[in-house]
Amino acid sequence: MSRSDDLRFRAATAFQRRVANPLMRRLPFHTLLETTGRVSGLPRRTPLGGRRVGDSFWLVSEFGERSQYVRNIKADPRVRVRIRGRWHTGTAHLLPDDDPVARLRALPRFNSAGVRAFGTSLLTVRVDLD
Repeated sequence: MSRSDDLRFRAATAFQRRVANPLMRRLPFHTLLETTGRVSGLPRRTPLGGRRVGDSFWLVSEFGERSQYVRNIKADPRVRVRIRGRWHTGTAHLLPDDDPVARLRALPRFNSAGVRAFGTSLLTVRVDLD
């Protein structure tokens, strides 16, 4: 990872942890991904964008395998997703062979713009809902 990518990662994650995530988690209809902390075992909720297509929920991680929720998924793929205020359980799958840029075109534009602007290593994630 280049120095500029590392600086972008650090700036974006600091902003998300201190400002964006605490605010977005409180909004009742914002989409949340709940993973199990790989060390603590506690639930970890991350606001994100994505889209439900049939029995799957699709999203693109802006920092790929550096994202904490992706690391949690690798340790335990059982997750919950809050979509339009309703919780759904499912199993997350990391799809490194999927084209994340093409996938972003099918996802909500607001989130996709943020992922493109700040992302350094995009990774597609599919959650198969129960």
